[in-house]
Amino acid sequence: MQTALLALGFALVAIAAARVGDWSRRLRLPLITGFLATGILAGPYALDLISHDAVRSLSFIDQISLAIIAFAAGNELYLKELRSRMRAIVWVTLAQLVTTFVVSVTAVLLLADLIPFLAPMPSAGRWAVALLAGAIMIARSPSSAIAIVSELRARGPFTKTALGATMVMDIAVIILFAACFSASRSLLAGVPFDVGALGFLIVELLLSFGLGRVVGQLLHWMLALVRRPALRFALIIALGWAVFAGSGALAHWFSSALFLHLHPEPLLICMVAAFWLTNVSELRDDLTDVLHDLGPPVYVAFFTLTGASLQLDVLPDTWHVALGLCLVRALGIWLGNHAGGRIAGEPKLHNNIGWAAYLTQAGVALGLAKNVATAFPSWGGGFATTIVAVIVVNQVIGPPLMKWAIVRAGEDHTRSEAATFDGKRDAMIFGLQGKSIALARQLVAAGWHVELACPDIDTPHVIERLGVHVHALDHIDAAVLKQLGMERVDAVVGLLDDERNLALCELVYEEYGIDTVVVRLGDAAMLPRFTELGVLVVDPRSAVLNLLERAVRSPSTAAVLLGLDEDHDLVDVHVGNVDMANLKVSELHIPLDVAVLYVHREGSMIPASGNLRLEEGDRVTLSGPAEDVEAAVLKLEG
Repeated sequence: MQTALLALGFALVAIAAARVGDWSRRLRLPLITGFLATGILAGPYALDLISHDAVRSLSFIDQISLAIIAFAAGNELYLKELRSRMRAIVWVTLAQLVTTFVVSVTAVLLLADLIPFLAPMPSAGRWAVALLAGAIMIARSPSSAIAIVSELRARGPFTKTALGATMVMDIAVIILFAACFSASRSLLAGVPFDVGALGFLIVELLLSFGLGRVVGQLLHWMLALVRRPALRFALIIALGWAVFAGSGALAHWFSSALFLHLHPEPLLICMVAAFWLTNVSELRDDLTDVLHDLGPPVYVAFFTLTGASLQLDVLPDTWHVALGLCLVRALGIWLGNHAGGRIAGEPKLHNNIGWAAYLTQAGVALGLAKNVATAFPSWGGGFATTIVAVIVVNQVIGPPLMKWAIVRAGEDHTRSEAATFDGKRDAMIFGLQGKSIALARQLVAAGWHVELACPDIDTPHVIERLGVHVHALDHIDAAVLKQLGMERVDAVVGLLDDERNLALCELVYEEYGIDTVVVRLGDAAMLPRFTELGVLVVDPRSAVLNLLERAVRSPSTAAVLLGLDEDHDLVDVHVGNVDMANLKVSELHIPLDVAVLYVHREGSMIPASGNLRLEEGDRVTLSGPAEDVEAAVLKLEG
């Protein structure tokens, strides 16, 4: 009963943390900064809403969160997407692992006298702490990296290498941490770390991999048999908690029944489970969707509880040490990236700027720090506080530096400042046929400015009589697109053959970063190549079937899509009016019969609740009577 009350009180604090996280994002700070700040404020060193005893009683929330985070890390390591860059990924990962670990361990040993909890410890204890800190310093943040790549629509060899090395490193850090954890226990117990201890470590790792394969199969059965999202969430949460509880129970059984000190690593078990399912099972997308939906509440809970558990009384004496460790870690990453990149034959520019893509840390690193705090209560709290300070600094400076590196490498594909919405909706249709002209005329009737760009056309003046300007082209390349003024275009439609459509989409993606690109598909085998570029593909063979299904399930929506309900409209509009930005959806002064359905922001489609605040540059989906929708569009666009 007491635990249930504590959990309820913590839930209220977590709700507040989610709100503070939104505020921190508006200040251009990471979300977790707001979560940690809320946890600190609610913790025992501030308002004491979450006491030391409460933190210990709520440890099951930590375990569940860590399991979900480990599942997510394994899910992000999809080998098929990394094959072309595997040589660079392997060498960069190995070099960074060695250099970052060595310089971090050395730095901790040199700074030992300046760290309050470490200063009185003997040499063996200092080495134990240094090994654990060195292992955690290697950890990265795949979730942060993927968010940045999605925001920038980044694509290219530098981006692929950075993502691959980040995800592989999170597997490597679990293995290295397990080795360092075992070595540290031996050092603190005064037992030599001999060949037998190394053998036990190998058995622990093999056992963890084997259990991960079993948990992966359980995960597969859950996703295959259960389709309801809420039940899937509950089962995966239960499975994550069971891995931690079962790991502890199995370690106790080994110790009491077999007198063996074997402790399967629960984080590694969860990561291996998700890795196996992602690369072997057909349910990869199902797992990705579930983890994507579980992620936000899990991160709120985990980082808030982490903030509450920080031992702030040691921070005034260790902040300078944490800053020094951040600089040392950055040096190790720079050395490793440069060495690994040169061995792999990477371009000089990538070797020089690559370090900036690997600084961010988050979930796994925090989880490992909390594991140390739990396993070594006498000094683990001070250790965790120092390491979390390092992680917070890296989480603040890491994302902006990764953005800089991707832009410097020339692999971002967002629209430039000069290409933002200019108050007029422009569409460029490539290809001349009856559907091109009909589509152009319908868009013009809806208030768009439309032009046709047609290769191999001799009589553009004939079409211009229909009220649509036509560009006659000999070919399509970057220079031609520049002449067409593509920087002002908001939507591109490809009605050419598949090969020319694909070449067009690649040019638009690389040069202009236009969000709305639509093509008509001829050969279904070409679909993956278009979707990789974020293109909306219309397949005539399935479009009619999908419309028929929509007509059965939602006749009113189908009537709007088919143009049968001429008085009703469904449109997307960019928020360009600065006066409308930062208003809640419920505060928008638009016609009452116009509904705001969704807000599209940074690659996510958010259901439009009344309390959701708009931001300049959002894309909003509106539905309602055509005349009123047009009035709302004009107001939002400004």
